[in-house]
Amino acid sequence: MNEEVTFVIDSAKESMDGSISHLEKALVKIRAGKASPVMLSTVMIEYYGSVTPLSQVSNINTPDARTISVQPWEKSILQDIETAITNSNLGFNPMNNGEMIIINVPPLTEERRIQLVKQAKAEAEDAKVSIRSARQEANKEIKVLDISEDLQKNAEVDIQELTDTYSKKVDDILAVKETEIMKV
Repeated sequence: MNEEVTFVIDSAKESMDGSISHLEKALVKIRAGKASPVMLSTVMIEYYGSVTPLSQVSNINTPDARTISVQPWEKSILQDIETAITNSNLGFNPMNNGEMIIINVPPLTEERRIQLVKQAKAEAEDAKVSIRSARQEANKEIKVLDISEDLQKNAEVDIQELTDTYSKKVDDILAVKETEIMKV
């Protein structure tokens, strides 16, 4: 195969890898009833005049499947952390024991599980759209190359196979996440 064609296919593959990676990161943030430090990844706190992620001013642990503990490096910011978690719209009710913040992760209701599955499906669809647009971009690039028609057709077939492979990966990742969310 011609070098230009290989380059176009490789850049499409790289873009599709990026879509998968983005999907995996997005799905990690969708909680499946089990406590995870990632659940607090969006919480920001005012710290010495600048807005800082919670993970940079404290240790965040999960002592068990239903509890998250936040141990700040300075006790003086305990109240600020508690307020930031409450205001983050994550549905958590933090408890301040004077040493650390303890969050009991409530079990998911059936209704909430269904909402989370919808959210996961939306993320998966976004990933597929991104993969299809990478295919479209690669096909455009192939058409403008000065190559034989046979080589062009073969490249388009290769790009379509790549697209199908990545779409299947998205479906597989979604199926695993859906099972995780719906498991009581």
